[in-house]
Order: sequence, then structure tokens, then C-alpha cells
Amino acid sequence: MKEFFQGSLFFGVFISLISYEIGIFLKKKLKLIIFNPLLIAIVLTIVFLLCFDIDYATYESSAKYLSYLLTPATVSLAIPLYEQFEVLKKNWKALLLGMLSGVLASMLGVLGFAVIFDMDHASYVTMLPKSITTAIGMGVSEEMGGYVAITVAVIIITGIIGNIFAEIVCRIFRINDPVAMGIAIGSSSHAMGTARAMEIGEIQGAMSSLSIVVSGLLTVLGAMAFEHFH
Repeated sequence: MKEFFQGSLFFGVFISLISYEIGIFLKKKLKLIIFNPLLIAIVLTIVFLLCFDIDYATYESSAKYLSYLLTPATVSLAIPLYEQFEVLKKNWKALLLGMLSGVLASMLGVLGFAVIFDMDHASYVTMLPKSITTAIGMGVSEEMGGYVAITVAVIIITGIIGNIFAEIVCRIFRINDPVAMGIAIGSSSHAMGTARAMEIGEIQGAMSSLSIVVSGLLTVLGAMAFEHFH
């Protein structure tokens, strides 16, 4: 069986999609936010690879085709933004200040944890790009001498947490304005959070889509300064 999976060109794609579908089914059936489809898919895929003793490199070579869809999927986020362009123009000051606040909060939080837990410099810069999309975060981490693999894991975990708890956090802090919700979600939990924002509402999804891009750029600039703080 192991040899069959290792010799299959698309087994990684198949396992990933099946695991994700199981996650969707469990979420609909049990109606609990903790059963996030992406989280379930990650866990099931790991269990599968361990059970059949398949190394990650083999899985990645057959699952890489899914990565080709990331670019068009990211570009498609511009569609809801275009549809809400009037809202964007009306609230551009709030958008810029909100995204800047989100980026600063993220980096200051990482700096605080680095000081409290006495992290070394490499571990500190590894965490700095935790709230931006993976493609940008990997480059930032590598440039500053961080552990890129850990950066990827941290970014994914941040996104999953944002996807699961975004709406709850907004309710707790009484963030009801759709523009504010979108900015908060997008600047703190990148594309995974944006997926949840789109489920909440069109304006939330559009503003979150914009936040991914701008927050990514602000983080690149901010990281160059924050890397010297610890």
C-alpha cells in the first residue's frame, strides 16, 4: 500500500481534498467551531502519513498541484474589493489607521512574548510575520535569519485561530461595524481569516481582502525596524 501511494502522482491532492471534505462534514454535523475544516484536514493528513509511514517530501511532491491554485485564489479576492469600492473610498482613513494598528499590535505582541520568554533573536524574528500571508511571511523570516519552517507553521496556526474565533472576538469587544470587523480579521489572520470574513458578510470580506495586502506590505517594512528591538 505504501508503494502504491508513493508511486501515485496525485495521491497527495486526493488525501488533502478527502480530509478537507471530512472536516466540512464534521463541522456541519456537529456544529462546533472547533471543528474547523482546515484544522481537521491537517490532523487527518498527518495521521494518514504516519499510519502508512509516508515521508513529507513524497506527500508534498504529489500535493503541490494544489499550491498552483493559490495565486488565482488570492487574485480573486480583488473581486469583492472592487464590488465594495465606494465603501473603501469613504473609509480610507479608517482603513489605513486600522491596518497600521493591527500590524503594530501583532509585532508588539511578539516583542512582548520574546522578552517574557527570553527568546533568542532567531526565534523572535521567526514569529514576527505570524499574521501575514505565507508567501510574504516566509520571505520576511528568511531574510531576517528566522526558522522558515516554523514561520509557516505559526502563520497557519494564526490563520486557523482567526478563522475559528474571529466572530466570537468581535462579539466580545462589541465590534459591530462591518468595515472594522473586516480590517481586524484581515490584518490579524490573513487569508484564512478572510475566508471567515466572507462568510460573515460582503463588506467584511472585501475589507479583509484589502487588509491582507496592505498588512503584508506594512509588516515587511515594520519587521526591518522591529528585528533590532530584541
